[in-house]
Amino acid sequence: MDFQLTEEQAGLVETTRSLLTSKASLQAARDLVDSAGGFDTRLWQAGAELGWPALAIPESDGGLGQHCIDLALVCIELGRGLAATPFIPTVVVADAVLQSDHGEKSKLLRATAEGTLTTAWAFAEAGRPWSASGIRADARRRDQGYVLNGMKVCVQDADSAQLLMADVLLDGQPARFLVPTDSAGLRVQRQHTLDVTRSYCDIVFDDVAVPESARCDGVAGAEASIARSLQLNTALICAELVGIGGRLLEMTVDYVRQRVQFGRPVGSFQAVKHKCADMRIWTQASTAATYYAAMTIDSAHHDAAHAGSVAKAYASDAINRVAGEALQLHGGIGFTWEHDLHLYLRRARVNALLYGDAVFHREQLCRSLTPS
Repeated sequence: MDFQLTEEQAGLVETTRSLLTSKASLQAARDLVDSAGGFDTRLWQAGAELGWPALAIPESDGGLGQHCIDLALVCIELGRGLAATPFIPTVVVADAVLQSDHGEKSKLLRATAEGTLTTAWAFAEAGRPWSASGIRADARRRDQGYVLNGMKVCVQDADSAQLLMADVLLDGQPARFLVPTDSAGLRVQRQHTLDVTRSYCDIVFDDVAVPESARCDGVAGAEASIARSLQLNTALICAELVGIGGRLLEMTVDYVRQRVQFGRPVGSFQAVKHKCADMRIWTQASTAATYYAAMTIDSAHHDAAHAGSVAKAYASDAINRVAGEALQLHGGIGFTWEHDLHLYLRRARVNALLYGDAVFHREQLCRSLTPS
């Protein structure tokens, strides 16, 4: 498979990296640690002007008509710059809306493409697997609409989103609803997590009333729509991990070239060279697996779920090994709050767990080998 970027994709990477270099410093990420806002609104607006949320939205709905692989390329740069934006949840929800026959689909997609609408995906539940089988929140019919009850966890940027995509059970079957975050009975609470530069929230639905028009199951059904959202979200999380791994490798190589021990740069020692070479191999392999996972979604490949699990299982372990080696090669300075390395390590650790860790995805791959 050809993983060479097209001229247009190379331009997207270049302009995205240039924007992040000028507007997304590590100090900006640190400033978000104790702030009430979950992301950098100025960076998000600049990214919207560049076309980030519009990438995979059709031109007829105000977008750029590109593909999931282009979303992954942006995510790699966001991971590399450790940027805090609502990019992943917003584009995942936009994709779900695009695949549906929702009455206000075009309006929602246009607002997303313009960057004026940010959304969050309320999917995961405490102690439940990262699949549709883990859904326990429910919806009941009432009058001319529905009432939602239950709890969701690990919902990225829910405290700053205007709209939630909530996955629940209706009559025992998965269903998807678009729920405004200011709805009566909906409570959003930001959690303290290892990744201090990003907002993750718990959400409680306590008799949250929504109209019939809030249904957004997708033309192929809610279960198929959820599966596609999982595949896309997983590929984008892997892309962030790739960006983190690439940046940690750069930081480590620069450091060992400058750090002198026994009268020589530590990077001249064979053992250190071997560790850096391993870091490069792990990052490159994660990149290939991630590209393939994103490309299978674009092509409606029958093996998209398999490719996503391969990428997540490998990248979760590999990039965390990269982070561990980077920490070791930086020595004591890597443990300090003042150094930026631990911020990347924190994001890598959390991303490795989100939407299934390596163990979960290996189990999925093993199940796919078992005859039905």
